[in-house]
Amino acid sequence: MRRQPGRLYYGWVVLFAAAAAMVGTLPGRTQGLGLITEPLLADLGIGRVDYAQLNLWATLIGAGGAIGIGRVLDRFGSRTVVTVISAALGLTVVLMSRVTVFAELAVAVTLTRALGQSALSVVSIAMVGHWFVRRVDIAMAIYSVALSIGFMIAFPLVGSIVQSSGWRTAWLVIGASIVGILVPMGLLLVRRSPESIGIAVDGDIAEPEPEPEPELEPAGFTLREALRTPAFWIFAVGAALYGLVASGIGLFNESILAERGFGPTVYYQTLVITAITSLAGNFVGGWLARTVPLNRLMAVSLLVLMIGLLALPHVGTIAMAMAWAVMMGLGGGLVMVLFFSVWPRVYGRRQLGRIQGVAQAMTVLASAVGPLLLAACVEITGSYASMFYILAGAVGTIAIAAAVVRMPRGRA
Repeated sequence: MRRQPGRLYYGWVVLFAAAAAMVGTLPGRTQGLGLITEPLLADLGIGRVDYAQLNLWATLIGAGGAIGIGRVLDRFGSRTVVTVISAALGLTVVLMSRVTVFAELAVAVTLTRALGQSALSVVSIAMVGHWFVRRVDIAMAIYSVALSIGFMIAFPLVGSIVQSSGWRTAWLVIGASIVGILVPMGLLLVRRSPESIGIAVDGDIAEPEPEPEPELEPAGFTLREALRTPAFWIFAVGAALYGLVASGIGLFNESILAERGFGPTVYYQTLVITAITSLAGNFVGGWLARTVPLNRLMAVSLLVLMIGLLALPHVGTIAMAMAWAVMMGLGGGLVMVLFFSVWPRVYGRRQLGRIQGVAQAMTVLASAVGPLLLAACVEITGSYASMFYILAGAVGTIAIAAAVVRMPRGRA
């Protein structure tokens, strides 16, 4: 193979399209749903525990979208899959803006979980993994930064629409934007893989192969082989714990901060601070991942999250609230980069969609449990604090395991 000078590697176009697709998963994510939790509960007259149980079952059922989408992605390619899923997700969000009863809400939330948090998330991450191998750490860092900027813009924008026009208008605007932006983007910009347009991964020109052998697999682990490595479970469980914490806090963040004496303004400010510092975590994680073992970076990121959890019950001033948001953003930004990078870098491209699908399903399952744990805790004890201490212990345990786990060698 020979290098093609003076031309932009098309993988960067796909990378930014993938980041846009991930931002489009906002209405299917707990943090996105958290933006409308309080007005939605008041509008439909739903209790906090009932809402958490709805979220639990919607997320558990929706997790199937992460498992099944890997096989579909490996077979049909990202261009077709991202276009179809984006259209379905956008229409679902539009319909959700019109729900009037609990049953309709349950169906709508379940579909947004399956299509957004599960399926479209897997597709977005795998799109980058299919186009980058040697430069996957840099690519995933840039990808993380791009989607963090997208979320940083989306959070206050959606929040302002919710405050000024209500949650229904906000959801209608989001659904229409997904259809109007992501669907054309998928059709016009996304391509299946470097080989599909005649180049090799990371920018080399692929020599013509008139009749490629369809039975030949790219290098890497199979799903079964990956599941046999302890590192897979450490990274998957670590990311899942972060998802549990982030979803629980994200869905009830306004209520959690209200318990500490803060109003909605501080809530929206912490969202922005978390998004901004998550960018720093993305940059630091992407830079360090080139030289520092990934398991050690995972240990550090989880320790930062543990400190944030231990600090939250003691937050009493705006400065402390912002400092807590910084810790959660930095730790989450590190975990994000590592979760995106570890699968293609360690396990290769052979069954990347399936491996990422299982890992994503675990994070989705954990995120389903998080809000219910917090809702049950506040109902039983009258405070969220006890659950934060328990979760800090679990996160710290996985951090120790990550520090000592042995990473598998690549499989040619």
